[in-house]
Amino acid sequence: MALLTAKTFRLQFNNKRRVTKPYYPRKALLCYQLTPQNGSTPTRGYFKNKKKRHAEIRFINKIKSMGLDETQCYQITCYLTWSPCPSCARELFDFIKAHDHLNLRIFASRLYYHWCRRQQEGLRLLCGSQVPVEVMGFPEFADCWENFVDHEEPLSFNPSEMLEELDKNSRAVKRRLEKIKSRSVDVLENGLRSLQLGPVSPHCQEATQDDFPWGMSVAS
Repeated sequence: MALLTAKTFRLQFNNKRRVTKPYYPRKALLCYQLTPQNGSTPTRGYFKNKKKRHAEIRFINKIKSMGLDETQCYQITCYLTWSPCPSCARELFDFIKAHDHLNLRIFASRLYYHWCRRQQEGLRLLCGSQVPVEVMGFPEFADCWENFVDHEEPLSFNPSEMLEELDKNSRAVKRRLEKIKSRSVDVLENGLRSLQLGPVSPHCQEATQDDFPWGMSVAS
């Protein structure tokens, strides 16, 4: 299979809040590993956005084209540079719902426009379904580095230091995702508290959601 260059991995999986000089676009990449339950050799590959088709859609089309045995279960792990947009989140949700022999886990390095409510709703749709979304930590970055990067090229940086920095930066991203997940619980609890038998108390008010206070990140 084609492999990522070490430079591409370091730049595109960079999870700092902001890109420092020299500036560059942080693009969407999706690395996937499909493992049959029978223990056969995993299938790996990666996609990027191409001709207005997002990497997630190209991934779905690839899995559909493989003609997998529907009597056998498969574990699919995806490493994404950006979390799925709302449209791709819905496509992934529908795809897995229609293929119950597939078990998909998504790990993202960064959250795409996480302060926008439509993006949050897309993430909550996946997190509340059979497609859990988590933030990449050290184990995921290390696995992605090991299995999807060409290690024959000479390196201009220390991989261990890079992985440690990615892990350190991921803590803030994980807190943002947990905040997004918790909002669905807050809305449900507020709705239950507002249910009454009789007139609504004047002390009950509609719950509001504040926008996320975090600053913008660079997106492609």
